[in-house]
Amino acid sequence: MPLTRRPLVVAATALAACTATALTLGTTGPAAAVEAGPRPARHSAGQPSLTGSAKLARQPGDNVHFRINAHGFADKARGTFYVSHHFGKDWGGYFKGRIDCLVTGGPVAVATGIVTESHFKGAPGLPEIGDLRGKRFGFTVLDSGKKDRLGYSWAMDGVPKNSVGKCLGSAPFETLEKGDYKVHHWMPSREAAKN
Repeated sequence: MPLTRRPLVVAATALAACTATALTLGTTGPAAAVEAGPRPARHSAGQPSLTGSAKLARQPGDNVHFRINAHGFADKARGTFYVSHHFGKDWGGYFKGRIDCLVTGGPVAVATGIVTESHFKGAPGLPEIGDLRGKRFGFTVLDSGKKDRLGYSWAMDGVPKNSVGKCLGSAPFETLEKGDYKVHHWMPSREAAKN
């Protein structure tokens, strides 16, 4: 009997796997990816976590950094994120905020957070970002040892502008120039989740 392919089932399964994992964030300059920030959220083995910082692999002069520190399951997650993007000397800025959701699946994490601070300086011919405070963005990380990947919810928009639901992010399509993320996978037992 011939094997019947079910592309919709495969696509739905892949989408669910990507959605069930994520995060990301950075800083105002190359050194800022490791700058001291708020104290890390408390971590225990009985909860998922996503931590780390990285610079994305981009052309010279296009500097994008993400720093994420998320701990806790689903909408009980807490922590911080920081994203910065500078293009040349004239355009750029950062936004940062608090984590409000985290879900992991093996080496993949998806996190979302609400922007609490935002500052961007515009330049002629480059996108206007505006005030991002109060918007929710998603981050997805694939922790693959030395070849981690990162995705973010505004990938299809080009610039961050549209909020997303809790724990929603894109596929981790960006490669890293430097940095590292650590995903600690944890899910509650099915019995605990029912209670």
